[in-house]
Amino acid sequence: MKKLLYKFALLAALLVLMNWIYGKFFFKNDLLKHSDEVQLAWNIAHDSCAMVYTGESSNHTFAWADKDRRKISDFIFDQFPEMRCGDITKDASHAEVYYYLLKHIPDDSPVETVIVTMNLRSFGYNWIESNLETPIQKQLVLLKDNPPLVNRFKLAFKAYDMSTNAERAEHRVYHRNHDTLVFPYNFEYHTNYEWDYNTNRKGIMNADGTRNQEKTLLAITFIQQYAFQIHDDNPRVKDFDNIVELARQRGWNLIFNILAENTEQAQNLLGNDLVFLMRQNRDYLVNRYGNLENVTVVDNLEAVPDQYFIDRTFTTEHYTEAGRRSIGDNVAEAVKKYY
Repeated sequence: MKKLLYKFALLAALLVLMNWIYGKFFFKNDLLKHSDEVQLAWNIAHDSCAMVYTGESSNHTFAWADKDRRKISDFIFDQFPEMRCGDITKDASHAEVYYYLLKHIPDDSPVETVIVTMNLRSFGYNWIESNLETPIQKQLVLLKDNPPLVNRFKLAFKAYDMSTNAERAEHRVYHRNHDTLVFPYNFEYHTNYEWDYNTNRKGIMNADGTRNQEKTLLAITFIQQYAFQIHDDNPRVKDFDNIVELARQRGWNLIFNILAENTEQAQNLLGNDLVFLMRQNRDYLVNRYGNLENVTVVDNLEAVPDQYFIDRTFTTEHYTEAGRRSIGDNVAEAVKKYY
C-alpha cells in the first residue's frame, strides 16, 4: 500500500512539475497562437489604462458618410482626457468572451472602471447557438479556469463544445419551437416559430394590398432575433453574473451598456408586441444588475432613432456617427458618477 501511495505521490508531483514548466516556458506562446485575443487584455495593462471598454463590432463599425469614424469607446473617452483609457473589441463577442478577456487583465494593472457591452440579441438562441460559436469556444479553451496543462490537453483532444453547424441549427429550431412566449394579454402566437411562420404566410402588405417581400423578410428577421424572453437560466445571464463577481474581486467600477436596438423599425413592421418583449428583456437586465453595489446599467435600448442604424436588411447594432456619439455620451454620464 505504501508503495502504491508513493507512486501516486510521485505521479502527482510530476504532473505539478510538468504544469509549472509548461506554464512558465510554453503557455504564453500557445495563448498567442490559439487565443491571440488575450493580447487585447495584456495591452490594457501595458498601456496603464484606468478605464476599459469591452465590445463587439458595434464599437467600431461606421458608415462611409460619417465625418467622425471613431468608436463608441472613443466618444466616451473624449470626456475623460486626463485618464488613460483603452478598449477590448472583438467582433461577434458575447459576455463569456468578455469575462475571460477581462479575467486575463493582469492583477497589478491600474484598471478602475470597466464598461461592458450588453447586446440584447446575444441572449437569444439565434446567437447562443450561432455557427460562430464552435470557433469561439476553441479560442476560449486556453483562457479558462484550469491549470494551463489541463487546458492544453483539452485543446489538443478537442474536449470543448464542438457542435456542428447542423447540430446548432437543430438547437435553434428546438428553442424557436419550444420556448413559450408569455404576454400579460392575449396574443395569438405562443412561440417564436408560430409568429415567424404566420408572419411569412400573411406577409407585410403595401398600401395597395400587394405583398412587400422585403419588409416581410425583415419582419421575420426581427421576430427570429428578438422574440424571446430572458430567464435566470439563460447562459448569458450566468456570464454577466461572472463579470459582476470578477469586478467585485478586482475592486472595479462596473458599467453595463445596453446597446440600442431598432425599436422604431420593429414597431413599424410588427406593432407593439415585439417591442414589448424587447423592453421586457431590457427591464430584466436593469432590475437584475442595476441595484448592485458599484454596478451601473446604462439603458440605451431606445436611444438611437431608426435613421441612425446602418444596416437596413438585417438587425444589427451598427450605427452612424450620430448613433455612436449618442450612446457614448450616455455612457460617459454614467461614468462621471465615479469620478
